[in-house]
Amino acid sequence: MHRSSARLVAPGVTYGEFRMTVPRGIVHGHLLTVDLADPRVSVDLLYPGAVGARAPVSLLAAERGAVGAVNGDFFNITETQHPGVQATGASVGPAVASGRQLKGAVPDGQRFGPAMPPGATTEDVIGVGYDHRARLDRLTLRGAVLTAGGTLPLRGLNQYALPVGGIGAYTPQWGTVSRMRATCGTDTDRAAPCSRETTEVTVRHGRVTAVEDVPGSGGVPGGGVVLVGREEGARRLRALEVGEPVRLVSRLAGRGPVPLRFAVGGFPIVRDDEPVAGLDTVAVAVRTSAGTGDGGRLLYLMALDGAAGQTGLTVRELADLMVELGARDAMDLDGGGSSTLVTGDRYGATVRNHPSGGAERPVPNAIGVFSAG
Repeated sequence: MHRSSARLVAPGVTYGEFRMTVPRGIVHGHLLTVDLADPRVSVDLLYPGAVGARAPVSLLAAERGAVGAVNGDFFNITETQHPGVQATGASVGPAVASGRQLKGAVPDGQRFGPAMPPGATTEDVIGVGYDHRARLDRLTLRGAVLTAGGTLPLRGLNQYALPVGGIGAYTPQWGTVSRMRATCGTDTDRAAPCSRETTEVTVRHGRVTAVEDVPGSGGVPGGGVVLVGREEGARRLRALEVGEPVRLVSRLAGRGPVPLRFAVGGFPIVRDDEPVAGLDTVAVAVRTSAGTGDGGRLLYLMALDGAAGQTGLTVRELADLMVELGARDAMDLDGGGSSTLVTGDRYGATVRNHPSGGAERPVPNAIGVFSAG
């Protein structure tokens, strides 16, 4: 591998390029190295103000004044298998921004993206805790809908897909996109038909204001929540009456000792300096990855270049690359036409790689790097 001299983008943040030769040709990559031990540096989720919305990484970075960013999670990009149902643009895994828990993970069978290795789930994330250290973790939704007649289990939070028989909550952070997609597919088959048994309940200021048979669209008012149920969840919601008191409790529970202030979904490809078992060794694509090193004090953000004449990597090759770059643990993020790495200054954000589609693809979220220096 040939690596260019890294240049300082901002205090604690450097940018560099590298080239490597594989049997198929030349791989060109772009790397941001983030020193989280520097108190001036921070990392956060970039997103366009709503879970069900998309925007180019350069725009997300420029609007927040980020000094660097890469695209984030895989997302609900198309709905060709459900005619008439709107693709939400929402991401697959959990998301936490500035300490705010935005959404939970869809069922494994509802995800978009390459096959995950054995043992991985849609709950897997990479994030930075309140201890200022990056780590891989897993965020599980724990929650309930408290009603006058009893407690209903909460199985989703601002998700484009709900578990069969489940109830999901949609807050103002969801946005205005239709909630119909949440009742399509099954836990094991994303292409399965939409459920024929659904209910949507609107709650304002702790009281039920409407009970409908079909999930709707439009923004959720401040102080309100919309509950969507399918199958058994729909039947239980249908028992609620207008005026009945309802309260929602939810949290994303992690495995680490310190809560995550920022988190984005993906799937693990490196743990403890070694590629995880079962990674794909066949499909070649432009890819994005995020990794950690030095006990979580270093964060590596990498995107391959999609310019004509250059090749991509398999997921297994990506894992080997991240180890070579210094990552002890690493995640695979959305790739292909989504792969984008930018650097920013007071004049805006500059796209450093060539997106494989010829232009930036709007994405639901990105990892943003900030420096107070």
